[in-house]
Amino acid sequence: MSDAHAPLAGLLERLGELTERPGRLPEVLDVTDLSYRTGIPAEVVARLLGGGTAPETGLAERVRQRLDFIRETRRRPDGKRYALDELARIAGTSRQWLSEWRKSGMPSLEHTDRLRRFFGLPAGYFTADEPEALYEALQPVLQSLEAQADPLLRLRESGLVRLAMRAPRMNPRQLATLADLAEMIITSEDTYASADITKDGQ
Repeated sequence: MSDAHAPLAGLLERLGELTERPGRLPEVLDVTDLSYRTGIPAEVVARLLGGGTAPETGLAERVRQRLDFIRETRRRPDGKRYALDELARIAGTSRQWLSEWRKSGMPSLEHTDRLRRFFGLPAGYFTADEPEALYEALQPVLQSLEAQADPLLRLRESGLVRLAMRAPRMNPRQLATLADLAEMIITSEDTYASADITKDGQ
């Protein structure tokens, strides 16, 4: 296994534990959404999630493929596909130059960064190899599943549980601040619960 695949393999193993579907992650994760966010074809995403490898691609080929992927998957507000002229304007270049770097796969960093920002794409969208891109896209999925498996995880990570355990050694002002914070959390939770009940009752 290459160095690029090693971090992804560890993350997939953890996701397999959390979902209780080791080796069967394409059944429980949104392959289409992961493809949309990474620019990796859905079949390659599924293969990587299943523990397989991605076809070897060079940097120029990846850049070209992901630019074409944007044209195929992103739409203008009117639902139509972006023309090359429009993508060139977004990138801050001419259609001629855009056509050239589609062929060469070697645009300037400034042009790709403009496209990336316009479409809300992650850093490294055009250049990250497939395992690296999928690894980054799966990080929020992992965090969400870990939070569901351990509701106190975010509290521990933020230090609140550790803070509460230190309460006996706090001065009155610190204790009052901690109590206010706890009250704010409880109140907001009650508000959300009431809103859910009202919504269900309609």
